Amino acid sequence: MTHPLLTDLRPLLLAEAAAEARACGMEPCDLEQAVWLRLLERLRANRAPTDPSAWLRRAVRTEARRGRRTARRELPYPDEPVDDTGPGPEQRALMAARGRALHAAVHRLPGRCPRLVGALLSPRDPTYREIAGELGISQGSLGPERSKCLGCLRRLLATEVAAR
Repeated sequence: MTHPLLTDLRPLLLAEAAAEARACGMEPCDLEQAVWLRLLERLRANRAPTDPSAWLRRAVRTEARRGRRTARRELPYPDEPVDDTGPGPEQRALMAARGRALHAAVHRLPGRCPRLVGALLSPRDPTYREIAGELGISQGSLGPERSKCLGCLRRLLATEVAAR
């Protein structure tokens, strides 16, 4: 059961965290979470604040100061790149899962669509002439065939997403 204090303070905490987060280099949701944790610890110890709004404002500022101190003290290791712009492990895992789902859907397409869409998705990036030669069809019919196959794939993926 949710404590009424949590429901009452939520709008104030959202506003305070959004206002303080940028200045301390934290995400607003991280700042909110830290304050909620402090409040829940107090409530668990039966030390509910007498003036919850004032306590919340002080707690947000305290957590923001803690975030600024942490940011000043945390330095990257000298042998690690400072600016890693590549996708992290979570993003790579999600991208791989999406790729597997896409290729599984491509294999379920009718007729010669799996070979055509597979050629379009090929990492070697073949030209239309190479794809047409590989599939044994004229280069002029490749565009309409591609449109038909991509329409089938779109419908197939739409039903799968809707089913989930």
